[in-house]
Amino acid sequence: MPSGVILYGPPGSGKDAITNELTRIRPEFALFERLKAGPGRTTGYRLTTVDHIEELSRAGGLLYRNARYDAEYAIDRHGVAALVDADLIPVLHMGQVVGASAVTAFPLHWIRVLLWCPLDTTQSRSIGRGDKDVEARVKVWHETREDLLAHETEPWTLTLRTDQMGPIESANAIIDALAGNASAESRNIRELVG
Repeated sequence: MPSGVILYGPPGSGKDAITNELTRIRPEFALFERLKAGPGRTTGYRLTTVDHIEELSRAGGLLYRNARYDAEYAIDRHGVAALVDADLIPVLHMGQVVGASAVTAFPLHWIRVLLWCPLDTTQSRSIGRGDKDVEARVKVWHETREDLLAHETEPWTLTLRTDQMGPIESANAIIDALAGNASAESRNIRELVG
């Protein structure tokens, strides 16, 4: 069965950096570019309209949809299928546990990776990359922590503290998990998020 990777974590936890390393190390990895309607970053997204997302939703074409940073985001079945059909391993960036669960309805061998970093790491990385909405990202860090605490029993294949390991090491851990068909690990979420 083909594989997919879900990277879940707060802003600044390294989703972009790790994805860049995955695609550099093994070209069959490919960032899944979510549909996005609204302001903010455009890199890594397929820009569309809220009407188009709504149309896909009504037609059953979405695996997950959410709103954040005054924008609408969606993960569409067709987009994931296009990567799989091209013999690529889709790498999905997620910010909600419910979304990380919802996308597994698409039949792939999913590696679910929880990326975590402390608040000060999110702040410094956000400032370092020139985000104009650092306060909003700090707010989302807190929302992500609460999301994890509300879903403590959610299974993760791998949990990586990205303030303690770099993107190359993280990417290699994901590749190892994928190769070994790793099963969900047990992790004390309360201990992890403090």
